[in-house]
Amino acid sequence: MRHTLVTFHAHPDDEALLTAGVMAKAAAEGHRVVLVVATRGEVGLVASDFLGDRDLGSTRMAELHTAAEAIGVHRVELLGYSDSGVDGTAARSRPDPRTGAEPSPARGASEPRADLGPFARAPVEDAASRLAEILREEHADVLTIYDPNGGYQHPDHVQVHRVGARAAAMAGTTVVLEATINRDLMKMGVELAGSLGYELPPEYSPATFDDWYLPQDQLTHAVDVTAFLDNKRAAMAAHASQTTGDEGARSLAMFLAIPDEHFAMAFGTEWFVDRNLEPGIASHDIFAGI
Repeated sequence: MRHTLVTFHAHPDDEALLTAGVMAKAAAEGHRVVLVVATRGEVGLVASDFLGDRDLGSTRMAELHTAAEAIGVHRVELLGYSDSGVDGTAARSRPDPRTGAEPSPARGASEPRADLGPFARAPVEDAASRLAEILREEHADVLTIYDPNGGYQHPDHVQVHRVGARAAAMAGTTVVLEATINRDLMKMGVELAGSLGYELPPEYSPATFDDWYLPQDQLTHAVDVTAFLDNKRAAMAAHASQTTGDEGARSLAMFLAIPDEHFAMAFGTEWFVDRNLEPGIASHDIFAGI
């Protein structure tokens, strides 16, 4: 039976890291795949010499569409909010370096819409109603959001959890999967990477991982996506702006440099939580039970 998967993310490149495998798998199996991002990621980091006369938001949206094509996505939508920044204080989109004007977010690849303000500070009901409209249009069977930590506490990611959960309730989408990472394996992976001589970016060296993602005993889904790692790597590579920086290696650049064997170990499984199920990994199929 053909189903529709909608994945909801905060910024371009988030989809590549967390759900590109299940998206590619679903598309290959004949299901409809829809990608929704809340913001264009226009206040993200980028090397000072990368953009030239381009603005970051437009660049990242172009990268998103390239990644979506590599995954097999059928529809891409932008809710139209601005990037809140890693500390939630960004007030507006980064100006166009050519004109000084604020770039206008676009809905998908075409229809322009007004900037709705920073996503992290958007009223949940308003943002959820925008996402719920898409869920209804698509008759979504499964929606992916983030865990309550927003993965690593980014305010826009935490807001994805809140808005996504509310939108699903509004639209009657009964299967909501929280995309996350197995925290226990991530800790082991960070230690292994250090022992193998990989230089980890500073953001992967916190004093504790206790508020990052979720431990294995809270997860319900572990989906094997090793057959789609080429798609996932291509999606990551599409986000070239996010491999650059003036202060050393970025995490995405490091991931792309990992040899195939270690890449498969790090990214060959994608993890989810369904709050309607008892904790404990019991499923390897996001469409199970529909």
